[in-house]
Amino acid sequence: MKVLITGGAGFVGSHLSEAYISRGDEVVVLDDLSTGSIRNIEHLKSHPRFEYTIDSVHNRPVVAELVDRCDIVIHLAAAVGVRLIIESPVKTIEANVHGTEVVLAAAAKKKRPMLIASTSEVYGLSTDIPFHEDGNLVMGATTKGRWSYACSKAIDEFLGLAYYNEKKLPVTVVRLFNTVGPRQTGRYGMVIPTFIGQALRNKPITVYGDGTQSRCFGFVGDVVNAFTKLMDHPDAPGRVFNIGSTEEVSIGELAELVKVMTESKSEIVQIPYDEAYEAGFEDMPRRVPDTSRIRDLIGFRPTMTLEQILEKVIAFEKTRIQQPVVVS
Repeated sequence: MKVLITGGAGFVGSHLSEAYISRGDEVVVLDDLSTGSIRNIEHLKSHPRFEYTIDSVHNRPVVAELVDRCDIVIHLAAAVGVRLIIESPVKTIEANVHGTEVVLAAAAKKKRPMLIASTSEVYGLSTDIPFHEDGNLVMGATTKGRWSYACSKAIDEFLGLAYYNEKKLPVTVVRLFNTVGPRQTGRYGMVIPTFIGQALRNKPITVYGDGTQSRCFGFVGDVVNAFTKLMDHPDAPGRVFNIGSTEEVSIGELAELVKVMTESKSEIVQIPYDEAYEAGFEDMPRRVPDTSRIRDLIGFRPTMTLEQILEKVIAFEKTRIQQPVVVS
């Protein structure tokens, strides 16, 4: 089988590429490197069953050609990270909505099964914990730029499910809950690599808000394993699935845990949201998934605790810090 992964040079995409290659499949990556990195797939470039194209999902002819050559499509290309969303709202909306429409149209023309990666952000300000896939989505005001990402990804879901219902395209939607692991960057506000990078350098560990907001962090290996199983399952298309851990931790507790595990001398400091992002910034107090649907279908269960995930990321970040800087 040949798999097209849009955004395949990103954090999740590179791990997914490895997973499919390890199964014996062929992988084709499309990535414009706007948030991904060629370093993530450097070790795959010489593999005989791997190829990549540096281009955008907005390029319809390129997308059409790659879709035509592949058997299934996994669409990961998107604007990601709170920092990027706040700083580039136009790019966020255009990248997520238009890019997804281009890929869906190409997949529909060739009837290629497709998976769309969405996000737990779509639950917005809902307080119906744990979040269930059929629960209501509670969005913030349109004057709050922070919600543009959630809304754009919700539109992606509507588009995908519309293609499933109207055009009979096999589309599966997954909502990711704070996927973490080696290769994730803190560049766009991802909290675990940010905390670990700060701690290893003995710099202040910056907790935004009061630190009581909580999240559930899922290991990237579990997530990509779920992707492959969903794409293999005949009952997955036309449905939405939460993917993530249900082990909840506050961001303040996470900062303390990172400090202990890295044996850091860093001070933990709190920064108000207004200073970290923008005036009037709103956050989700809790983000906990109901994973019963994906568990019932494919037997999904997280394989790693938060501490085990942190151990892997700490080891990776230590290696990255120790790598010499090449001056050209």
